[in-house]
Amino acid sequence: MNTLKAALFDLDGVIIDTESQYSLFWGSIGRQYRPDVPDFAERIKGTTLESIYSNWFTHLEDQLPEITRQLDEFEQQMQYTYIEGVCSFIKSLREVGIKTAIVTASNEAKMRSVLRVHPELPTLFDRILTSKDYAAGKPAPDCYIEGAKAFGARPEECVVFEDSINGLRAGRDSGAFVVALTTTNPYEAVAPLADIVIENFKGMTLDELKAKG
Repeated sequence: MNTLKAALFDLDGVIIDTESQYSLFWGSIGRQYRPDVPDFAERIKGTTLESIYSNWFTHLEDQLPEITRQLDEFEQQMQYTYIEGVCSFIKSLREVGIKTAIVTASNEAKMRSVLRVHPELPTLFDRILTSKDYAAGKPAPDCYIEGAKAFGARPEECVVFEDSINGLRAGRDSGAFVVALTTTNPYEAVAPLADIVIENFKGMTLDELKAKG
């Protein structure tokens, strides 16, 4: 943390409070198409749509256009509320010269839905990396390795903010300092995969983060 150059933020459950909504959607999809996987919605959290399809729906390829249609429609109607304190925290990082990036498993269609609600989002970040910007999705560390490279930094010079188990594994395996949020999973689930755990960003400062680390 003493050589921190960049802060890399997952999107869902870290910047915007959407994971509970996705749990409803993917829970419904799981019950309809993968009733053999009772915890389907939890297993796919943090992964790309392409990964979900290739890992779970190879035997149902003819159903993918309909699932995609339902997902696009759902995302257009979702609520995209900011996680408490996140905007102020991001601004405080940029004020002291720390680069910021969104590193998300979301695709371009999803980002268009988010930006319709929050057109100011690109002004908070130096870069926005989506699923098209790396080969392997979470839990592979590629996304956070690429996020560090975007700023000419090593992962060890970055802090990753994540909420999902797959995302936390990606951050940990990249070599970055990992901060887990308990917005999606309980403390007991995320703590073994993180350097520190926080509830949200309310009142958070860089100095407080360093003190916790």
